[in-house]
Amino acid sequence: MTVRVRGIYTTALTRLLSDAGIDVVQASGPIEDRFEDDFSVERAGAAVATTDDRQGVGVSGDRETVERVVAELRGLGRDTLSWADPLPVRAVYAGEVTETLSSGAVVDCGDGEGFLPYSNSDERVETGDRLRVQVIEGAAPWTDGRAVLDTTVGVRGDLLTLVRGGSTSTTASGPAMLDVISADPRDGWGVSWERASDEAGFDAIAEALEAANERAAAIDEALAGADDPADAAPARQFDGGATTWVWFGRESRFALDERRRDVTTTMAGHHRVKAGSNSASAAVDYVEALCDEPGADGETDFPFAVTARQFGPQAGDTLGLGHGKPDGRLISLGRAAVQQVDADGTVTVEREMRAGGEYDGLGVPKEAGDVAETKLKEGRWWYPTVYRDSDGEKKGTYVNVCTPVEIFPDTARYVDLHVDVLKHADGRVERVDDDELDAAVEAGDVPEELAERARSVAAAVASALS
Repeated sequence: MTVRVRGIYTTALTRLLSDAGIDVVQASGPIEDRFEDDFSVERAGAAVATTDDRQGVGVSGDRETVERVVAELRGLGRDTLSWADPLPVRAVYAGEVTETLSSGAVVDCGDGEGFLPYSNSDERVETGDRLRVQVIEGAAPWTDGRAVLDTTVGVRGDLLTLVRGGSTSTTASGPAMLDVISADPRDGWGVSWERASDEAGFDAIAEALEAANERAAAIDEALAGADDPADAAPARQFDGGATTWVWFGRESRFALDERRRDVTTTMAGHHRVKAGSNSASAAVDYVEALCDEPGADGETDFPFAVTARQFGPQAGDTLGLGHGKPDGRLISLGRAAVQQVDADGTVTVEREMRAGGEYDGLGVPKEAGDVAETKLKEGRWWYPTVYRDSDGEKKGTYVNVCTPVEIFPDTARYVDLHVDVLKHADGRVERVDDDELDAAVEAGDVPEELAERARSVAAAVASALS
């Protein structure tokens, strides 16, 4: 099995996957230097890339390789979670345009909605059109994005790309390369060469073209027996492989630090800080560049106070509350005013509540003037929110049990683990939503080990509040 890795987790994942017997290919120059090794430049069975928000990675490619890679990533920690994308990269669909926007169209593919930029279609696109599209870029479930589509059906690779109905590149490296490797693209397909092919050996390029031709043949076979999109939409017409999104929690990021530390100087909280912002990532690189070697034990406590002081949040800022759900969704609980930031990693925020409805579980009405005070502590598996009325009297406390909280400069992030503990204004303590946690385990959204941790935390919180 072969895999290509890119992004802020590359060094750690290269070590992890290599140790697991998965060949990392097309490594960058810095990675080759860091590992003091020459990595093969050949077709990758799957690609691992850091998501734009740095919270995890997308793994896309041949189904067997994707499953193997994801299994290794899931072993990093209890708070590593994954979700299969219903619209995998490379899949081909008969889709129906349901909405046109300023820059592109929303397309119902049956398995979900994708976004077709107008630049990815040679013809004008209107609502109600039915057309054949291919997924060329996925979207993580915790983002608001949609998978990106293209009306051109192709086999897109790291070394070369085949285009159905296209022509072979006319550049010097086009026909000449085919002569050198004594191979041709499948009839009805054109080939163009990607930048990585400049450094690949002829055998690797020939093998990549052979594999691409096989996939092109599979596409031709699938589409030859498929109905016209006008009659079939919405429907999947070619499987393409698999795409899975992996979210790294706080424990997982520190586990990645350990993997990276096996290879090169790695400060405590390397991936935790890098996940925050571009400036934070640059600061980590700067710090590590100044260090010849790790400390005596290779590890120190995560420097939250320094990180918050340098990059935020700070008192007077606002902080978003990113409430992840075990099924991969992200719910924004709005923004709160930061009241205080403590050296131990506790950030106190307040929100003014609007009148209407009741507080979940507490059974008391939301009234104008109510204030919700939330204390978020870096690394803790729970956080409390105290609701008070306009006179400062407590209306109740809601303790959310979740994966370890991470407090980034702009947003606090975690995944809600369903089970919660409530303390009513009369002092009564109640534990709720165990059934929802059990259902999430049965659905495969929460690993049993993670669920056991959630139940243990809920029991401890309930005992402390009683």
